[in-house]
Amino acid sequence: MFPVVTDPAKLPVLFQDALNAGDIDGVLALFAPDAGMRTVAGEHIAGAEALRTEIGGTVAAGGRLTNVSRHTLVGADTALLVTDWTLEIDGPGGERIAPTGTTANVARRDADGGWRFTVLNPLGTA
Repeated sequence: MFPVVTDPAKLPVLFQDALNAGDIDGVLALFAPDAGMRTVAGEHIAGAEALRTEIGGTVAAGGRLTNVSRHTLVGADTALLVTDWTLEIDGPGGERIAPTGTTANVARRDADGGWRFTVLNPLGTA
């Protein structure tokens, strides 16, 4: 079980570390129960099962994520996290590819004081 994340700026690194360890449950623990995501393919998904499928596919493809935070903006119980990322992954033909991008993610502080992702948008403003 993941500890309560008291600083939203830590979420991208915790996500990176859990994904790189192949810890799908650890990644999912960083999401609010009603979270949604825009995938790198541009599809909008929501809910624990859809998120598990997406994260599981990334792990199965040998995903290796590097996140570098640009900034975290906090207002009340909501945070905007802007992060540059590189994801090394096995491409469709078995070749190793490394797409990059900048996220525009949203997190909120829950009743337990912990921060969790509510919206992930790895495509940022694209």
